[in-house]
Amino acid sequence: MTDKQNLNAGFTGKPAEQPEGLTKAAKSAADGVKREAYAVAYGVRDHPHTASALLLGTGILAFGLGYLLGRSSTENMTGRYWR
Repeated sequence: MTDKQNLNAGFTGKPAEQPEGLTKAAKSAADGVKREAYAVAYGVRDHPHTASALLLGTGILAFGLGYLLGRSSTENMTGRYWR
């Protein structure tokens, strides 16, 4: 194979054609999520006590909500039991 194929790719391997349509939207969304994740990580790094308090509070709230929903579903089952 003496003839090399021209792949139209630069040194970094990025495609010569820009993404369009669904690929462009997915890439844009992924970039946005990545930026937000970095922002959250930066905020947590600066304020670790606040972040842990928010995480703990969210967990307690979710547990309480799940408990209340589970409890209310058993009150509606009059006379029905699992066998």
